[in-house]
Amino acid sequence: MNVLTQPFFQHALLAGTAIALAAGLVGYFLVLRAQIFTGDALSHVAFTGAMAALAGGYDLRLGLFAATIGAGLLMGGIGRRGRPDDVAIGSVFAWILGLGAFFLTIYTTSRSGAQGGAGTTVLFGSVFGLSTSQTQLAVLIAAAIGIVLLLIARPLLFATLDEAVATARGVPVRLLGFGFLALVGATAGEATQAVGSLLLLGLLAAPAGAAIRLTDRPFHALALSAGLAVTEMWGGLLLGAEAPELPPSFAVMATAGAVHAVTFLVRPRRTALPAAA
Repeated sequence: MNVLTQPFFQHALLAGTAIALAAGLVGYFLVLRAQIFTGDALSHVAFTGAMAALAGGYDLRLGLFAATIGAGLLMGGIGRRGRPDDVAIGSVFAWILGLGAFFLTIYTTSRSGAQGGAGTTVLFGSVFGLSTSQTQLAVLIAAAIGIVLLLIARPLLFATLDEAVATARGVPVRLLGFGFLALVGATAGEATQAVGSLLLLGLLAAPAGAAIRLTDRPFHALALSAGLAVTEMWGGLLLGAEAPELPPSFAVMATAGAVHAVTFLVRPRRTALPAAA
């Protein structure tokens, strides 16, 4: 039986491609801005938000997006210029983990009979279990994230590389910081469906880290990060489909980790700096 003709795989491939594309674009700036800890915190926020929604009897996607976007903006608000520091992130991190344990207890003791596997689904993803409507929504949200990121890419890059000069030139650095964190939160909520909250940091960081190692041209690296994320998603889905004993989220992350490891064996060609006058 050809797995490519199966509806479950076609849904996973379509949604996974869109999610990986958005994660690759957002992840590049996440790595470039040294905000990986933010992504790590949001991965736990995604779990807490989903558990809160389930405990209240709501769709877990509502909790995912409300929690991740809200937490991203909160961390930006208590940080500097919309760019949270480690202390701010750590404070939110600890608080969110406590709430996650609380909502998990409520869910498992009162509502888990109706959706017993939902907690596992949030932790490890369920990309092979997406319905047609879920796939369409995932594609639309991921497309919106990618379009917004590309629209703000140039000023965001300026603010990332030289914040002081960008501020002096009138770039809305703080507003861009908040906007970017909202995009990171939305991407975290979206990627949880594919790889789960435990592993989504890998989808955000590994392709971008590999791209930055391979080229120092910002927009080339941005495109490469997106391309690597999509390719790794495809490879992981094919591996997961051909070897059913492997969870697809693990297969995707194993592929991403292998690609990133290979980049350490490659000596990238760096752009020569112009000679001093």
